[in-house]
Amino acid sequence: MLSMTWVELIAASLGALSVYLMTQQKPAAWPIGLLMVLLYIWIFYDARLYSEMLLQVIYVGLQIYGWQQWLRGGAKHQGRAVSSLSMAGVSQGLMIGASITLALGFAMSQYTNANLPWLDAALTGFSLVAQYWMAQKRLQCWLLWIVLDIIYVGMFISAELYLTAALYMVFTALAMYGWLEWRHNLRQIA
Repeated sequence: MLSMTWVELIAASLGALSVYLMTQQKPAAWPIGLLMVLLYIWIFYDARLYSEMLLQVIYVGLQIYGWQQWLRGGAKHQGRAVSSLSMAGVSQGLMIGASITLALGFAMSQYTNANLPWLDAALTGFSLVAQYWMAQKRLQCWLLWIVLDIIYVGMFISAELYLTAALYMVFTALAMYGWLEWRHNLRQIA
């Protein structure tokens, strides 16, 4: 049986590879990400980060959705191009993230023994928004990921998931890189 440290190391490696491939707009990022989230379901259950575990379960579906969108989405069903959200679109997404936070935070704080139920719920709610924006190739996904990843680092350190905290430091740098790459790509399209 693999120790949790090895499982976390494998999941972190897959995660870094997946996000790097997303910065390059490579559809292979999605099946690699799918393997990562399956491992993280187990890791977060073991760490009693139940909102994060639930997020990974939902990510299974979002990984499949993103893969489909990047290969066959868009008006011509030839895959999505990088685009930018309007201010109304950004506001709507952030309101959805806040609504998920309130509902999940309440449930986790009242009905489970979750570690950091409100912080975990907030990160979960807004991560769902960021991941949906990623599947749609919305430039703003990277800015939201930068903020979330920085906060995740602190949460994972407090939960003693040090490899995952290190992964989220890498994710922060990759999100900055992804923002620059996609912004450059969007300017070339315009």
